[in-house]
Amino acid sequence: MSAGYDPSGEGARMSFKEDMSYIDYLSLDPILGSQKRLSDAHDEMLFIIQHQTSELWMRLALYELAAARENLAAGRFAPTFKMLTRVARIWEQLNSAWDVLRTMTPSEYTAFRDQLGASSGFQSHQYRLIEFILGNRNRAMMKVHEHRPELHAMLEQELRTKSLYHVALDKLAEGLGVEFSAEVYRMDQPHAADEAVMNAWAEVYRDPQTHWSLYELAEKLVDLEDYFRRWRFNHVTTVERIIGFKRGTGGTSGVMYLRRMLEVELFPELWKLRGEL
Repeated sequence: MSAGYDPSGEGARMSFKEDMSYIDYLSLDPILGSQKRLSDAHDEMLFIIQHQTSELWMRLALYELAAARENLAAGRFAPTFKMLTRVARIWEQLNSAWDVLRTMTPSEYTAFRDQLGASSGFQSHQYRLIEFILGNRNRAMMKVHEHRPELHAMLEQELRTKSLYHVALDKLAEGLGVEFSAEVYRMDQPHAADEAVMNAWAEVYRDPQTHWSLYELAEKLVDLEDYFRRWRFNHVTTVERIIGFKRGTGGTSGVMYLRRMLEVELFPELWKLRGEL
């Protein structure tokens, strides 16, 4: 029998006593050691990893969104588009994760649900930051983070910063030579559809060749919200499939709360103008 393949024969490094390894670079020891089940239920591991990996993807989404906002403010459209495309694909990845979680049945979830206590995805500060950056801002949602002053301060800082959509509207106004009212730039309330903004975007869509950068920006935003909406829908479906209409562990109305979130529009003018063209 021939000997097994030895990659060292082709120059592969095999000893890492003095060099950085894959495990070292990715800090895998703390990451892979952080799945701590509180029950003997087999499916609790799935539940933990589903949510931990979602938070990691959200960490990347925040990184990309912050950079996209900075680039857009500076008028660097090309890298902005690349980053927004990446964020949309992150949400596509998060959508696929629901398919794995849906392999868990109500009986399997019930076996460890009590171990969650009052913890809930509703309390994710990263998700809240993403919503705030995109423009769905609600100061009432800050209260759930008061027990962590550093996280509360992070959210407060975001509420004092123009959202990504605010910056997009700055570029829209600049490109068309118009000005929007102060109401459009409310910092700590959800963005509400504005007729002047819709008319401005409609002008871009009626002549995309003249306003190509703004036109592409609009479509990148719509693409991002499209994936975001799908994620919300899959969230509702998954929760209803596993717990029905029980209250959420964090005290929300569960499915009914999530269904209300389906009505939220991040960039309402970009959706409404389609019926006006």
